[in-house]
Amino acid sequence: MPLLDMRDRLIVGLDLPTVEAAEAMVATLGDTVSFYKVGLQLSFAGGIDFARRLADSGKKVFLDVKLLDIDNTVEHAVENIARLGVTFCTIHAYPKAMRAAVAGKGMRDLRLLAVTVLTSMDEADLKAAGYAGTVAEIVAARAADARLAGMDGIVCSPEEARAMRSIVGAGMAIVTPGIRPGGSPAGDQKRVATPTAAIRAGADHLVVGRPILEAADPRAAAAAIQAEIALALSV
Repeated sequence: MPLLDMRDRLIVGLDLPTVEAAEAMVATLGDTVSFYKVGLQLSFAGGIDFARRLADSGKKVFLDVKLLDIDNTVEHAVENIARLGVTFCTIHAYPKAMRAAVAGKGMRDLRLLAVTVLTSMDEADLKAAGYAGTVAEIVAARAADARLAGMDGIVCSPEEARAMRSIVGAGMAIVTPGIRPGGSPAGDQKRVATPTAAIRAGADHLVVGRPILEAADPRAAAAAIQAEIALALSV
């Protein structure tokens, strides 16, 4: 995995209703933030073109669309995504879908991330969905599948990050949503950690949305998380 720039470790999730709101947030955050996530909400409001423009402006972009479909569809979707200039794209960690995504990526610079288990889910949610096994067991199995498929990284909660490093090795990225600075409400997230805990568990990138977007001073909130990441890495 390439050596990470300190600022690139924080990914701000632009979970906002319009491109205009996202553009305003990017302007507010300025040079404090270098990496942004464009998810489903924004994607369906013109966010794909926005992601392209953001990448063209020099920012790194994580396109979080969590692809899962028949092999042919996933492969050709990834071919098109790779042309956008984004850095990361997510695929649900089903072996056939991941292999199709890797084929669609080819030799392009796009980095594919396997979504293991959503941070909004716990073991009761998995059981209700028909899955057997614990969260930790399912995340581990999907991380191993991601490595075999040739994926570039995984998305998991900070709770699993430390254990996943021994499965995916040093060359794959570990990206952790569910980051909540001390005192922040968990909201709909169930498997969460502070920035310090996530970094010390071995996460490479932290995805933070509402604690920054809803802060009275988003730029200061982002800078505080950047400082916490730097401190955690220095210890």
